[in-house]
Amino acid sequence: MEAGTYQSWLSAVAVILTCIAFLPYILSIFRGRTRPHVFSWVIWGLNTSVAFLATLHAGGGHGAGVIGFSAGVTLFIAVLAYIKRADVSVTLTDRLFFIAALAAMPLWHWADDPLWAVWLITVIELLGFGPTFRKTWSQPYSESMSFLVLLVLRNALVIAALDRLTATTVLFPAAMAAACLALIAVMAWRRPQVVAISSDR
Repeated sequence: MEAGTYQSWLSAVAVILTCIAFLPYILSIFRGRTRPHVFSWVIWGLNTSVAFLATLHAGGGHGAGVIGFSAGVTLFIAVLAYIKRADVSVTLTDRLFFIAALAAMPLWHWADDPLWAVWLITVIELLGFGPTFRKTWSQPYSESMSFLVLLVLRNALVIAALDRLTATTVLFPAAMAAACLALIAVMAWRRPQVVAISSDR
């Protein structure tokens, strides 16, 4: 199988995996089982759109298309997160993460080096995890662990589907996979503790 065809297939599988991950997550939001943090998803939606353009410009090819598809889905969830925002508290720390991410977002425009731009985009995306990490620590059942596992697999496929494997094209999906793994670890650590506290009451 030619390299382009192989990467095209991996890209298609990554899109399918994105749908498999996001559809139950979106349904879970509508049912009130999952309560996304609006600040995180607004940051992720805007920033993933920028990451798509930067990765495409850097020659990401098929893998960049998956990031673009994810950007559209993420913006949709940001709207749902806004509608459901009353279910999740917003702290001063959340606001600081949000302001820092939005303030840094325009800076990628002036980055002459694509790697510097992707570094900046990645840092902003990780700032978006701040409110969700804070929420998940206190409410470890408010997010879906299976959803995060699928996102880790999806990002691994995105990397495999890239036409060019460079620091510029790999950094963003690799960092997102690492952040999702860290969030899974927080949930795995905190869920038994929350159950034990509830049983003691």
